[in-house]
Amino acid sequence: MNSANENTIKGKWLEIKGDVQKAWGKLTDDELEQTKGDMKSIGGLIQQRYGQEQGAYGKKLEDIFKRFEANKDTAVNSIKTSLQK
Repeated sequence: MNSANENTIKGKWLEIKGDVQKAWGKLTDDELEQTKGDMKSIGGLIQQRYGQEQGAYGKKLEDIFKRFEANKDTAVNSIKTSLQK
């Protein structure tokens, strides 16, 4: 992956992470980093911290990720690939 593309992906992750933290302020930066951008893992954190069922947070979390979709691949897949390197 070239450096410019990698920076774009990392930038999107920072934006996504920031939006998630605005919506669910009890989630720490370290906890979100450990999820490696995986939406299901982030959902699990929300459930743990807030005791909410998926229906209560799922749409809002999905909307955050959808705003950062790129082409046919979601930002989530790109972020996961980038962070696993």
